[in-house]
Amino acid sequence: MKFKDYFSKHAADYARFRPRYPAAFFDAMAKIAPTRDLAWDCGTGNGQAAGGLAEYFERVIATDASPQQIANAEPHPHVEYRVAPAEASGLGDESVDLILVAQALHWFDVPRFNAEAERVLKPGGVLFASCYLFLEIEPQIDAIVNHFYHDVVGAYWPPERTIIENGYRDLPFPFPELSLPRFVMEQRWTLDHLLGYLRSWSATQNFIAARKCDPVDQIEPELLHAWGERAVERNVIWPLLVRAGRKPKSSEGADLAIHPSPASSMPSP
Repeated sequence: MKFKDYFSKHAADYARFRPRYPAAFFDAMAKIAPTRDLAWDCGTGNGQAAGGLAEYFERVIATDASPQQIANAEPHPHVEYRVAPAEASGLGDESVDLILVAQALHWFDVPRFNAEAERVLKPGGVLFASCYLFLEIEPQIDAIVNHFYHDVVGAYWPPERTIIENGYRDLPFPFPELSLPRFVMEQRWTLDHLLGYLRSWSATQNFIAARKCDPVDQIEPELLHAWGERAVERNVIWPLLVRAGRKPKSSEGADLAIHPSPASSMPSP
C-alpha cells in the first residue's frame, strides 16, 4: 500500500498549529500499561503526543512515514524518532508496553497495522487509537468553521476523512476493548492561530493546490467579525474519540474495564 502523504509539504505549519493532548489522556494510558518501559507513538507526525508519553514511559519510539514530519518533530531526551511505516515498524517482537495512534489510524492499512500491533505488543500491552473532529468555540464561530469544513473545502477532503467522522467505529480492532473516561483537548487561541489551524487541514491544502488560491481568505472577514479583536484569546475545545484494547495474556480471560473518575470525565454529547 502506497503511503498517502497529505502533510509533508506543510509539516512546519502542521507542527505549529495543531492542538495539544491533555495530561489526563497520557495519565490514563500509563495507568493501564503492564509496565512503563517502552511506548510506541505510531504515526507521530510532528511528535505532538510523543512528548506527553515520555513523561510517563522510560522510552518512547515515535515513527512516521513522512521524513518531513519527523524533521519537524519536537526533540525530547526520552523520545527516539524514526522514519517507518505503521505496518512495518522495525520494532522487536513483544517489546512494547503501549501503542498510541493519535489522529492517524485512518491513513493506515488497518489489517496490516493490526497484525503489526499484535506482533510488537507484550502480552497485556495496550493499543490506543484516538481522533478528534469538530472544534467548539462559540456558536457563531463554530457555524462559520462548520460551513468552511463542509461547503468550502468539503469536496477536497481525502476519502479517509469519513473514517474519522465515524469515530473509527467502523474499523476492525484487534483486541478486547476497554471502557475509558472521556477526554477533551483545550487550547487558548487567538484568531490567527485558528486561521493557521484551518490552513493546516489536508482539504485546505488540496484546495490551494487545485485552485491556486487560499480558501481561508474567503471566511477570514466573517470570522474576524465574530471573533472581535484578533489578539483576543478564546477557549477552543475538541472532544477526543478513543478506542483502546488490551492484548490478552495466554491465561487471561476478559479484561477489566476502566471507569471514568469525576475529575477526568465529561458528560456525553
